[in-house]
Amino acid sequence: MLLLSVRELSRQFDAEPLFRNVTFDVRSGERIGLVGPNGCGKSTLLRLLVDEDHPDTGVVEKPSSAVITLLEQEARERLQAMLANRDDAGVHTLYDEAKAGLEHLYRLQKESDSLAAAIAGESDAAKRTQLERRYDTVQQDLHRHNAYNIDHRVDEVLYGLGFTDEEFERPLEKFSGGQQTRAMLARTLLHDPDLMLLDEPTNHLDMVATEWLEQYLSSRSGGMILVSHDRYFLDRVTNRILELNNRSLRDFPGNFSTYQKLVAEQNKVLERTRDKQQDFIARTEEFIRRNKYGQKHAQAADREKKLARVELVEVAQEISELPMNFGEADRAGDWVIDVQGIAKGFPDENGRIAPLFENFHLQIERGQRVGILGPNGCGKTTLLRTILSELDSQQGLTPDTGIVRIGTNVQAAYFDQQLSSVDPNLDAIEAVRPENHPEITAAELRNDLARFGIRGDQAKQRVGAMSGGEKCKVALAKLSAIGANFLILDEPTNHLDLWARASLERALKNFAGTLLFVSHDRYFVDQLATHVVCYDKQIENTVERWKVYDGNYSDFITFRANQLAEPDESTLEPKTAKTKGSAKPGDVPTAQPTKQKRQYKYRKVEDLEVEIAEKESLADELEAEMLNPVNHRDGEKIREIKQRYDETREELEHLYAHWEEAMELN
Repeated sequence: MLLLSVRELSRQFDAEPLFRNVTFDVRSGERIGLVGPNGCGKSTLLRLLVDEDHPDTGVVEKPSSAVITLLEQEARERLQAMLANRDDAGVHTLYDEAKAGLEHLYRLQKESDSLAAAIAGESDAAKRTQLERRYDTVQQDLHRHNAYNIDHRVDEVLYGLGFTDEEFERPLEKFSGGQQTRAMLARTLLHDPDLMLLDEPTNHLDMVATEWLEQYLSSRSGGMILVSHDRYFLDRVTNRILELNNRSLRDFPGNFSTYQKLVAEQNKVLERTRDKQQDFIARTEEFIRRNKYGQKHAQAADREKKLARVELVEVAQEISELPMNFGEADRAGDWVIDVQGIAKGFPDENGRIAPLFENFHLQIERGQRVGILGPNGCGKTTLLRTILSELDSQQGLTPDTGIVRIGTNVQAAYFDQQLSSVDPNLDAIEAVRPENHPEITAAELRNDLARFGIRGDQAKQRVGAMSGGEKCKVALAKLSAIGANFLILDEPTNHLDLWARASLERALKNFAGTLLFVSHDRYFVDQLATHVVCYDKQIENTVERWKVYDGNYSDFITFRANQLAEPDESTLEPKTAKTKGSAKPGDVPTAQPTKQKRQYKYRKVEDLEVEIAEKESLADELEAEMLNPVNHRDGEKIREIKQRYDETREELEHLYAHWEEAMELN
C-alpha cells in the first residue's frame, strides 16, 4: 500500500536551498533510515511530511485514510505545552500518556459494550439488525487491531522503554525531559500509525531499551521513516536508506551497512566512467584542433557537434569524514591507573546512603581502551568521575572508601557530556586553549579546531551560540590541544553525526595513549574497546554488579550468550570446535600412499559441497541469533539456539571428513 508520495520537494531558509527536487515514495513494510550530515535538513523534511512546515516547491501526497505520526527530537516541549494548557485539573500520569496512544481502541471497546447493551434491549427487528451490523463492524476492527487485551500492551511498551511499576502512576510533569520524551515515544508506538516518523528515537534510551525498540520496530508491518545516529540500530531495523546530502536525495536498498557498500561501489563506477569520458573528450578536442581547417574538417565539425551534446558524468559528493587526531602522547608507565576497592553512594529519601557500587577494582594498563556499559541511572558517570578523583579534583568525586592510584607520567584529560570543559562565553579559539600550554599560538589552535570540523569564521564564534554538535567538536579539539596520554570520555559521541562518529573512532584507534570511556553507542564500543566494564541490574549485591570483561562489545555479547546457554564454565568452549588444519571445501587433500577403506558411503563431491554450504549458512544464522541481545533475556531460548548450533557444527565435522574422503577415493 502506498502511504506517501513526495514530488519535487524544495525548502529554502537562507540564500541557498536546504534541499531541492526531493522525490520518493513510501509503502507499507518499508523501514526507511533517513541519513545525512548534521544540518542537511532531515528534521525539516520530516516536518514537511506531516504539514508542520510548508515547502517552497513540490507536493506531498498521501491517502486520506493513512494515519501519519511524527515524534520529534524535542517532543517534550510539545508535551509540556500540552500539560500547561490542559482544561482539566486532574493528574496526567505516565500510564495516562501511554494509554492515549490506544484511545481509538478504547473508544471502540466502549462502543462495542454500548452496542451489545442496545441490542439486548431492542425489540424492533429492523433497528436490531442495524445495530448488529454496526456491532459486527466494530468487532472486526477490534479483532484486526488485536484489541482484546490492550492494557497488557501498555505494560509491555512501558517496561520495554525502561519504566518501572512504581513510575506508572507518577504525574508526567514530575519526570525529567528525557523521560517525558520516552513517554511520548511509548504513546506513538502504541498508536501504531500507518506511517511512523521518528527523529532520533534512541535518544534517552539505554542499551537494553534500545535493543527492545529494535525488536519492536522490526516486527511492525506499517511504514516507517527514522532518523538516527545509532549505526547498530539502523542496521537492525531498516531495509532502505535515503541519504540527504548536498541539497539532494539518493535512495538505496538495504540497511546502513549495505548503503555504505553501495555508495562506495557506485562512486567507483562513476569515477571510472568520468575518467573514460574525460579521456574521450580530450582525444576528441585534440582531433578537432588538428583537423578543423584541414581535409578532415567535416569530420571535425561532426565531432564538435557530438561533443557539445555530451552530458558530463558527475560523481556524487561524498559525505567526508573529518581528519581528527589527538596528536602524539608521551609514554606513560606500564599501568596507568589502579582502582582498589572504591565505593560511592548518595542519600536516599530516608537519609540512608544508597551505594551505587562497592569494593570496585580495576587496573588499566598503558594502551588499553576500557568502555563502561550499563542502563540509564546505574551510575556510569559517577563511576567514571570517582575513578577520576585523583586526576582532577574539580571534575572528580571522592570515593567513600577505597583508593585510586595514578601511574608514572600519566597526563589525563576529561571530556564530560555536559561540555563544561569549554567556556560558553569565549570564542572557539580561546575555549580550546589549554592551561598547561599557554605558549600555543592562535594559528595552532585554529589547526586543532579545523581537524575537528570547526573552520573559518566558526573558530571566532562564541561557544555558547554554537549547536550541540559544534560544541562537542570544540571540546574534542581541546583534548587534542592538551596533549594528554590518558583520555577519560563521558558519552563523546552525543551530538555527532554518523560520519563524525566514524572520524572520532579512527582518531581514538590511532591514539597512542590510553582510554577510559562511557558510551551508549554499541558500534562505537565495539570498534574501540579492548575491555568492557558492565553493570548487571539483575544482581542485588552491589559488590558484584560491576564486572570487567576482556574484549569489545561483540566479545561481551558472545560471552554472555555462552554463559546463559551453559552456566558451567567447563562447557563454554564449543564441543565440536574444528581443530587447526582440518580440511574444508577448497583445501587440497594430501595424497595417500595406499588406498584407504571408506568410512562413509559413496556420495558425489558436489552433493557434499552443496550440503556443507547449507549447513555453514545455518551455523552462521544460529551464531547471529546467539549474538542478538534480544535473545539473552530468555535463558531457555538461548540454550536451545546454542544446542542447535553445536549440533550443526558436529554435523559439519562429519561432512568435512566425508568430503575429504570423497575427494581422495571417488
